[in-house]
Amino acid sequence: MTKRAIMWFRRDLRLSDHPALLAAIENSDEIVPVFILDPKQNSKSGGKRLAYMVNSIRALDESLGNNLHVYRADQVEVLKELMARYNATEVHISKEYEPYGAARDERVRAAGINLIETGSPYAVAPGRVRKPSDGTPYKVYTPFYKAWLAHGWRAPAATPKKIACATPGEADRNFPDWTVPEGTTITEAGEAAALKRWSQFKKKNLDEYDVQRNNAGVDGTSKLSAHLKWGEIHPRTLLADLGETIAHDVFRKEIAWREFYGDVLFHNPHTVNEYYNPAMKKMRYEEPGAAFEAWCAGKTGYPFVDAAMRQLVTEGWMHNRTRMVVASFLVKDLHIEWQHGANFFMEHLVDFDVASNSHGWQWTAGCGTDASPYYRVFNPIEQGKRFDENGDYIRKYVPELVHLDAPAIHEPWNDIDGYSHGYVDRIVDHAVERLEALERLAEIKKS
Repeated sequence: MTKRAIMWFRRDLRLSDHPALLAAIENSDEIVPVFILDPKQNSKSGGKRLAYMVNSIRALDESLGNNLHVYRADQVEVLKELMARYNATEVHISKEYEPYGAARDERVRAAGINLIETGSPYAVAPGRVRKPSDGTPYKVYTPFYKAWLAHGWRAPAATPKKIACATPGEADRNFPDWTVPEGTTITEAGEAAALKRWSQFKKKNLDEYDVQRNNAGVDGTSKLSAHLKWGEIHPRTLLADLGETIAHDVFRKEIAWREFYGDVLFHNPHTVNEYYNPAMKKMRYEEPGAAFEAWCAGKTGYPFVDAAMRQLVTEGWMHNRTRMVVASFLVKDLHIEWQHGANFFMEHLVDFDVASNSHGWQWTAGCGTDASPYYRVFNPIEQGKRFDENGDYIRKYVPELVHLDAPAIHEPWNDIDGYSHGYVDRIVDHAVERLEALERLAEIKKS
């Protein structure tokens, strides 16, 4: 009798550097590769992310010889039916650490399904890196990073040379027909695309990453965030190629930020939507209204902010520097709670990662893991001048300003032709709102 094991793919849509897949292969003569669409998670995903996910699982299916079993049903029901049909006693998975995925796996395990956990989406699994003095988790990034480096990680796992798969029937091929929403574009999905992008980035950009990573108008970042989110490439694969130069170290630190936020959320699962620093909940905030709608639409009157928001809505991705700028603008210029912005990002980001999103927002909002939190207020004008010096990024996404050269494009209100193509007036005065934000901070410090 053929011995079969089920390989349940989730946020690990690849074949290389995949410990759980290797474990499934080693424990069977033939694997049953499975992807189960989660209605609850899908309902919170925007059209761009859903389209990317479908493209990614189709790429995985192709690499598996079109043998991926795809279902749109309850996980327990699907897995029990497959175990009975294929006489399988093991379901292999990469371990999940974020709250929803961990709870889902506990529910599946409680139903009597034998889940075998091998590996995770991280180089170092959340919970592993702790303070040597008392065993508690780190609350600040820099000491975490040093301990994370000292802990180290395994070398990338081998890529299987051959994968014997059970052949699915027609009823086992429930691929959804989600397509990219009209007027938007997304990057190419799949493991091959991830490896190609990494190869290109190493050759062209990695050695200058420390210099170019903040410049929104150039292709200076890896753009691997969506590939990492869907597990089309593992962070261990990236780390294995890094040397000891300054640029490589800066890139390694960016990977560590992802791991740090994963660790913080693991120890504080309530912070998906709640404050890491609960004292900041007492701050006076405005209800989202017309100002919030203008922020969402990229019509705040601040070119660098508007370019970033339009990039998000049309591409499902945003440059990391501008993510901080627009977050600061929402919380500290418009005085709107960070959760509203985080939820908007959740709807539109193809690379949405719950830990990085919630804690990236909280860091910028001044209520997260930051040693000097709320006093940092990003100036949307100066940030544009510094990180989009020639205005190329703004021109790409704000066509109303293409006629302006730098520096006028960063302050169109100072140019006689600044509003001649229909650009909007500023909805607030940054200098005034910065002082207002600090005043609101002073109020809660007195209480």
